[in-house]
Parts: sequence; structure tokens; C-alpha cells
Amino acid sequence: MFVIFELTILEWIIIIFSALLIGFAKAGVASMGILVVTVFMIIFPARESVGILLPLLIVGDLFAVVYYRRNVVWRYLFSLVPWVLIGIVLGYFVLDVVTSEQLKPMIGILVLALILLHISKEKLGERFVKLLPESKVFTFSMGILAGFTTMIGNAAGGVMAIYLLVKGLPKQEFVGTGAWFFLFVNVIKVPFYISLGIITVDSITFNTWLIPAILIGALIGVRVIKIMPQKVFQILVLAFAALGAIRLLIG
Repeated sequence: MFVIFELTILEWIIIIFSALLIGFAKAGVASMGILVVTVFMIIFPARESVGILLPLLIVGDLFAVVYYRRNVVWRYLFSLVPWVLIGIVLGYFVLDVVTSEQLKPMIGILVLALILLHISKEKLGERFVKLLPESKVFTFSMGILAGFTTMIGNAAGGVMAIYLLVKGLPKQEFVGTGAWFFLFVNVIKVPFYISLGIITVDSITFNTWLIPAILIGALIGVRVIKIMPQKVFQILVLAFAALGAIRLLIG
């Protein structure tokens, strides 16, 4: 495991900015969080970066669920829960035998395919557009994929972005519903990560230094989202989801 005092001043600046971005993403455009995943994998070893990042994400999740506690569409969450749990368990066993690096290209392709599906769904016919949001096949597929991708690399942001966009949620309900989802899955992942030796006392100690930056970023996020037009919000969500998928493809 890393030693925090071995980090350079530049690395500390980048990490603190990333913590601000975690808060901003959790309270604003959730799919922006993929940038932080990338930065942490550059600064820290890929496997350790996942464990370092998870508690920071949970701090952002806690802020978001408190602030957006009245902006949640519970039925969209409850329908996902059993399938997400299946995906998390699958991810745990896969992560124990293969590296996340080996799986990332496949996830990137899937997320890009989902983005293309969302963008082109109107061209597939009115019946398709009406049936997709209520499709049970769509729900359990997205649930398993979200659980699997979040377990192997905190990479479910793009999957959930498409799921919630297809459901047609306004921006605040989008953020509030997503916040509860990620708090749920991230807390579940903690004992798995501890058993894999990814979360340690050292990593938790490091996390505590960054909590203030996360909270500041979250406060900025809630102010920005209030003035951001719905169309701009959707475009940013798709853009960052695509960026994350491309990052997974190129490694």
C-alpha cells in the first residue's frame, strides 16, 4: 500500500481537485466521476486505486442522498436491487481470478452500445420507445451490468446514466435516484473490498484528508445543477458516459 507522504505536491493538488470533482459529480452530473476514476488509476496502482476511491464515493453519496432525499423515484431502484446484487457477486468472483484491466474493454463496448441505443431509440419506432423504459429484460440486464461493473472498477456510472435517461427522469430526480443507488451498491462493496485487501487502514486514513474537499465540491454541484438546463444536463451525462467508455476501451 502507498504512503501518503511519498506523494508529490503536484499529485496532492490533483488528488484534492479530484475530491472536489467527486462531490460535484455526486451532487451534479454523476457521469463526470469517470474522470476521477481515471486520475486515481494514473496516480495509484489500478487495484489499490479502486479501494482508495470507494470510501470517497460513499462520502459524496451520503451528501447527495441527504440533499436530494425528496427527489427519488423508488420504484426504479427497487426493481434493480435483486439484479444488482447478482452482478456484484459475479463481479466479486471474477475480480478474484482476473484483473479489472482484462474486463474493461468489454465494459467500454457495452456502455457505448447503450449510449447508441439511447440516442437512436426514436428511430427504432414509437412502440420501441414506449416499451423500453418498462421492459423487464432492460431492467434486469441493466441491473446485472451495473452491479458487475461497479464491483470490478467503480465503472457503473455510464450504465446507470443510460438507465435513468431511458426512464426519462428530470435532472434532480436523476441525481437523487442515482445517489441512493450508488450509496446502496458502494456500501455493499465495502466488505468485499476488505476481504480482497483493497481497502485497508492506510487507505481509510488517506480518505479522511479529502472529506472537506468532497463536501465543498458537492455544495458547488447543487448550485450548478439548479441553473443548468435539462437538455444541457442530458448532453453532459451522455458525453461523460461516452468518455468513460472510451477510457475503458483504451485502458
